This record gives sequence, structure tokens and C-alpha cells, in this order.
Amino acid sequence: MSYRSALNEEKELLRQVAAGDERAFSRLFDHYHQWLGMHIYRITRSEQIAEELVHDVFLKIWLNRELLSGIENFSVYLFVISKNAALNALKKIAVERSRFTDLDEAGDIMPEQPDDYRYALIDEAIDRLPPQQRQVYMLSRHQRLSYSEIALRMGLSRETVKKYLQIATASIVTHIGKSVRISPLLVIKIFL
Repeated sequence: MSYRSALNEEKELLRQVAAGDERAFSRLFDHYHQWLGMHIYRITRSEQIAEELVHDVFLKIWLNRELLSGIENFSVYLFVISKNAALNALKKIAVERSRFTDLDEAGDIMPEQPDDYRYALIDEAIDRLPPQQRQVYMLSRHQRLSYSEIALRMGLSRETVKKYLQIATASIVTHIGKSVRISPLLVIKIFL
């Protein structure tokens, strides 16, 4: 396949994704996710962060998919946004570590709350989720089903299940963080 035909094929794929085609998005993800993971890993030196950022970057791409048809070189675009995401994640971790250290030194990471209060906050956050996100979250976190099992059970694509789970988790973390007035990173460590 020539460079020109590969470029035309990619532009067509981007056009399909921009139009909301989930299968095209899945093909785009399959084509780039491994390369992107290695690229992010080289910056962060963390497999976990790299995996999370790959999903975050592709979630951002999906949410802003209408912009894809105007992109001339997708691999360069992907390189730039993933590098920015990785650097932002490292900055955020550094800030959170600094806050955590400051709070730990002050001896007041989080006011003591009974376990019932913590679980009630989580339940309240889950109840606020849209129905499909809530169901995906419950099947993943409580029944420990895989993305593929959830997708099959709910009649969704695996990528949609991943997106719903990411959005649901972010919503829960945000809700709990606002309720107890601590940083989202600490919420993740304490509650989830």
C-alpha cells in the first residue's frame, strides 16, 4: 500500500469516526493504542498511567470527534495530545503528592468519617449516574465482569463500555471529592 493510499484510507477512517461510527473508532483505537501506550510510557515510566492516558486520550478524541475530519496528519495530532496529556498527568501527580505531603504533615488528611458515611457517599454518587453508566459501573465493580462480558450482556461495543466506565468513575470521584472537600486523587485512594 502506498503512502498516499494509506493516508487516504486514514482520512476516510477519521471522517467515519467524525460521523459517529463506533466501528471506525474501534479500528482507529486498535491501530494506534499500542503505539500510543509505548509513547506515553516513555514519558511517564508507568504502565498504569500509560494505560489510563491511552483511554483518556481516545475518550477525548471520541468526545471531540467532529474535529477529526479537519486533521491532516492524525499521528502527529495524536503524538501532540498524548504528550500533553502525559505531561499534565505528571504535573497533577506532583501537585497531589505535594498536597498529600502537606496535609499529612498537618495530620489532617481527611476528617474521620464512619464507614457508613463513606459508603453512603459512594452509593449517592452511583445513584446520580445515568442508567447505562450506572449499570456498566455495577457490572464492572460489583460483579467483576470484563468489558467484553458487559458489552455482550448490555448489547454495547467494548469501547462504549470502557468509555461509560471511565465517565462513571470520574463522576463518582468528583462527587465524593466535592462532598468531603479533598482532592480527587485522595478520593480514589480512600474510597475506590
